[in-house]
Amino acid sequence: MRTLEWDDNKYQLRLIDQRLLPGKLEYFICSDEKAVAVAIRDMTVRGAPAIGVTAAFGLALAAYRSTATDLSTLKVELEDSAEHLLASRPTAVNLAWGIRRMLALTEQPVTSTDAMKELLLTEAKKMAEEDVETNRRMANHGAHLIQDGDTILHHCNTGSLAAVDWGTALGVVRMAHEQGKRIRVLVDETRPRLQGMRLTAWELEQYGIPYEIICDGAAGHFLRTGQVQKVFFGADRVAMNGDVANKIGTYMLALAAYTNQVPVYPVVPTSSIDLNINNGDRIPIEERDPSEVLEIEIKGTRVAPLGAKARNPAFDITPNYLISAIVTENGVVHPPFSENLPRAVRSIDLQ
Repeated sequence: MRTLEWDDNKYQLRLIDQRLLPGKLEYFICSDEKAVAVAIRDMTVRGAPAIGVTAAFGLALAAYRSTATDLSTLKVELEDSAEHLLASRPTAVNLAWGIRRMLALTEQPVTSTDAMKELLLTEAKKMAEEDVETNRRMANHGAHLIQDGDTILHHCNTGSLAAVDWGTALGVVRMAHEQGKRIRVLVDETRPRLQGMRLTAWELEQYGIPYEIICDGAAGHFLRTGQVQKVFFGADRVAMNGDVANKIGTYMLALAAYTNQVPVYPVVPTSSIDLNINNGDRIPIEERDPSEVLEIEIKGTRVAPLGAKARNPAFDITPNYLISAIVTENGVVHPPFSENLPRAVRSIDLQ
């Protein structure tokens, strides 16, 4: 079961509607790029790798729904659609990565709009398959960091639901489990949208991996008392110096782990490494609707006073000195990150 699937018969993109999990497993159908942008913005689909591939299919849909009869007009329409998609989530660099890769095809010497449409769809499908292979490679590299008997503290959701399949950090946990290592996971609830409680716990149930849900604020207790051996999470963007943008709460978790000498491992595809940004201070941080903080879960039950206001940054920046190593599909990257992350992106041997 993949997070997203293309229907060749109906020319539609089918997404698992992650807003409804774990109560319901239903699908959100995208017939055009506008529906794709809504799905990304409303977090029907989320997770950096999944967002990048979904955006690629969004541009393929834009091409197939276009009535342009010449290539120059089609190119202009695709550029407009790309801007609309880019505005849906600003922090995840995979969104821009997927769109840039698709737009690069509009420079190819094809002879008709039909040929361009086929080229774009073929590329989106290729990106989906590459994502699965990339995640599997990350899982193999990262599983070497997990020992038999480890308890792993995990933040947000980084499993198959955050990618096309396998996932990033939770893919590493899954691989270690499938290798026969006896592990268990402490799952941060991940306020305010509860991706840990709703999504990560649901995925661990499917895999048969022992887990317990903890309040975000309880992580420090388990780290200080020696009940955690490793911390794993994903990332929506990594700066060249190794600063990591990830779900809000990651910074505090990494601080507590660092203070208690527990290693911290982000797991990210190289497509999430932004070598154009020197440090995390330059990464844009998305601020979402305050109602996500003021209301319980996503069901509209308000717990705060009616006049209360809230701030709701969706991400924070974890400085590189708190990071033990970064797991990529090309190997495990150790400090100095400014030197080794570019090597990982260029697929230079890290061993």
